[in-house]
Amino acid sequence: MRRTLPAVLITVLTALSMAGCGNSDSGPVIDQVREAGVLKVGTEGTYTPFSYQGPDGQLTGYDVDVIRAVGDKLGVSVEFTQTPWDSIFAGLEAKRYDLVANQVTVNDERTQKYDLSTPYTYSEGVIVTRVDDNSITSLADLNGKTTAQSATSNWAQVARDAGANVESVEGFVQAITLLKDGRVDATVNDNLAVAEYQKQTNDTGVKVAAETGDTSEQAFAARKDSGLMPDIDKALDELRADGTLAQISQKYFGTDVSAPTN
Repeated sequence: MRRTLPAVLITVLTALSMAGCGNSDSGPVIDQVREAGVLKVGTEGTYTPFSYQGPDGQLTGYDVDVIRAVGDKLGVSVEFTQTPWDSIFAGLEAKRYDLVANQVTVNDERTQKYDLSTPYTYSEGVIVTRVDDNSITSLADLNGKTTAQSATSNWAQVARDAGANVESVEGFVQAITLLKDGRVDATVNDNLAVAEYQKQTNDTGVKVAAETGDTSEQAFAARKDSGLMPDIDKALDELRADGTLAQISQKYFGTDVSAPTN
């Protein structure tokens, strides 16, 4: 015959168990980060020159260097989780990491849904086509065309708003491959990413056919009400003031992309 615990003891044990469970995921994320001494960051690892594998196989890039510098200012280490762009926010919401560092473009939808830092990158949108295609010379010319884009990227929305049919890809290199194979008409992306691709590959099969006409601001993203952004913004302000952001920009782009383009 099984013994039964007194009701009062059961109540106490249950309360202690619930309290223990709650403490593991309670309070602002910034407090958890400081207590653990680790900032967990989600990034692609395939988006040159922002987040990619270097010749030594190690994760590197502009975004990687910037968030590591932020971690130094916060006095914590940075731990990266690599994930495709189209699932990067799902990973954030599932609490696989605390922050996304992957050229997150600031827009109204993301501002409402996530905590966004002050911008640390400013860029322009461009349209890339095959070098022998002269049918696209403006954003309006994408109407009825097919572009290759990461489905949830800001550039995919720019293409859709222009009337393009968007074929989903995992990243920029795959988009260029489809473009050169003649399976799509164009791809829309960040001028910095396109310039880096051309510098690395000297690909004469594609060209920048037009600009989209919009300036993009990129920021770090965290879950809503994370409590992270005051500390992240303070770190970015310090890195901007001491010249670190400009130095990282010069390393990857030869110019300061951390300042607004006027």
